[in-house]
Amino acid sequence: MGSTAMTTQRWRALAGALCLALATSSEGAGLDQLHAFLSGAKSGKATFRQVVAPKGRATPQESTGTFSFQRPGKFRWVYAQPFEQLIVGDGGKLWIYDRDLNQVIVRTLDAALGASPAALLSGDNALEKNFTVTDGGRADGLEFIDARPLAADSGFGRVRIGFKDNLPRRMELGDAFGNVTTLDFGSFERNAALDPAQFRFVPPKGADVVGE
Repeated sequence: MGSTAMTTQRWRALAGALCLALATSSEGAGLDQLHAFLSGAKSGKATFRQVVAPKGRATPQESTGTFSFQRPGKFRWVYAQPFEQLIVGDGGKLWIYDRDLNQVIVRTLDAALGASPAALLSGDNALEKNFTVTDGGRADGLEFIDARPLAADSGFGRVRIGFKDNLPRRMELGDAFGNVTTLDFGSFERNAALDPAQFRFVPPKGADVVGE
């Protein structure tokens, strides 16, 4: 698989993403916790473990790292293992840096990215029109919500998010190709004091910059 395809797959798996808002008036335990997270967590940081189960493959792909976010629209997602990769949203642009390849991909943080689950952690509730959200019941000690994007080109067929203590603890993403990505979050610190500099990115000297 080429580096661009791997980067796209990782980005769609987000990490992570970055705010999912409500498009339904129905209430439930999961929806209550989603409301509380969106209104009460203006910044945060956590660790994550990501497992991608590609359709038709017996061996899942696992990676770990950290993320932080500052609303509205700023985030930093760091893959540490097995390959180093940095994803930064500065509020206007999305930067993806592959250290091994010394390559940077840059995109505008436009409406298409705003309609993705990657916007969950960093958005400002302006995305209500992009998802239909319903209560998803309780499982594994978590209160879930189920979300389905209204846009056919969002890249995801379903999103399921589990909450505990008004914080997201798990995200399950199913894409149009039958691949399933699970993100488990740990050491989640709400309203953490964060250095604004971590949400800015300058391409390293000599890096190959691709995109806008």
